[in-house]
Amino acid sequence: MKRTLICTLLATLALGRAAAESDSLRVWTLNDCLNYALEHNIQLQQSRNDYLSGVEDTKEARAALFPSLTASTSQSVTNYPSSNAVDRTSYTGTYGLEASMTLYNGGRLRTAVKRQQLQNRIDELSVDEAANDIRIAIVQAYMQCLYAAEAVTVNRSTADASKAQRDRAEAMWQAGSISRVDFAQLESQYASDEYQVVVARSTLDSYKLRLKQLLELGITDEMTLAEPEVGQEAILAQLPAKTDIYATALESMPEIARGELAVEAAELEVREVRAGFLPTLALTAGIGTGHMSGGSFESGTQIWNRFNENVGLTLSIPIFSNRRNRTATNKARLTAANMRLTWLDLKKTLLEEVEGAYLDALSAQSQYVAAVEKQQYARRSYELTSEQFAVGMKNTVELLTAQNELTAARRFPARKGAPPPRQEVLQAKYMSLLNIELLNIYQGRGTNAEY
Repeated sequence: MKRTLICTLLATLALGRAAAESDSLRVWTLNDCLNYALEHNIQLQQSRNDYLSGVEDTKEARAALFPSLTASTSQSVTNYPSSNAVDRTSYTGTYGLEASMTLYNGGRLRTAVKRQQLQNRIDELSVDEAANDIRIAIVQAYMQCLYAAEAVTVNRSTADASKAQRDRAEAMWQAGSISRVDFAQLESQYASDEYQVVVARSTLDSYKLRLKQLLELGITDEMTLAEPEVGQEAILAQLPAKTDIYATALESMPEIARGELAVEAAELEVREVRAGFLPTLALTAGIGTGHMSGGSFESGTQIWNRFNENVGLTLSIPIFSNRRNRTATNKARLTAANMRLTWLDLKKTLLEEVEGAYLDALSAQSQYVAAVEKQQYARRSYELTSEQFAVGMKNTVELLTAQNELTAARRFPARKGAPPPRQEVLQAKYMSLLNIELLNIYQGRGTNAEY
């Protein structure tokens, strides 16, 4: 028995340790980040709760169409201290049940139900809009992290190349092939490149922190991002026509549908407020009874004898309301007009965002092609300058100029036979990927599976 218990405890500890190690070793892809954020983001959860609250408001608005039922009772004691009667205290009780129903109020109740139903749909679209905002923020932060991670690798390789160049120059200085000044310049370049490595790592940590905050991760949680090998086909992906993207975005982006429904809801509110000028007709019905001590009948007999039934109609006609109805109607019309303008502004803003992302994507793709070509020439120039420096045909300034033009590094992850990217290549690469992903979100599409 004791041995079984010990084995059970050891197995539990092993499973717990394995689970902890699994969490710490988790590799986050872009889709992992998006799915986690959509499930755990606090603002998104609040939006969902607001939608559920609106559903309850709709149930309440529908209930107003049906009769209301009220039960009531009152009990009182009356004392007559100056009376000469033997029983100077009387007891009175009343009991009633009343129902009421609005038969007509200008359609205000039914309009309120329709408006609340539209509001529910608006709240639901607001949830989708909040989810899209989170998607955009996550995509931006994730791409920044990928860029920063690759930039660290680029700067690390640059610093390693500078160190190798410095070590070779040191041997040349000791042999008298170059001056102390030339050697000092290469030392300074190496120190500068090492500093850039520190800056790049700090930038990566900052971007990771931002991504962690968007994911609502704890302060002790560590993130290991995937190292996707993105090919040129993804970077230079063929983009649809700008007009097609915008047309699709108008159909898929929730804020556009939300704006249109907000206009309809505002117009219903105008109808609801205008009903204040119309009469209201209500039906009431009830039953009641009561009893009083000191009478000629017992309480039970009194309750039966006093049993009563009533039914009635109440007609209310607004004559003068100190301009409240007219003012409310005019303000409702102005609100509806503003909702139309807001809807138009939403479509204009969406067009600007689509145009911006589209032009940025095209520009980044063009810059990427040019930067890759420039990189090839820069690498060849650096190789020739380095060879000539070794034989004394080039000075330190020319070598450093060629080295800075190249900013050589291996691809992250390395691809056999691929030229090492420069900073311009990295920037164009991730600007292209970012804006392509933004265009996918605008079109209601998923992310690239390569991430």
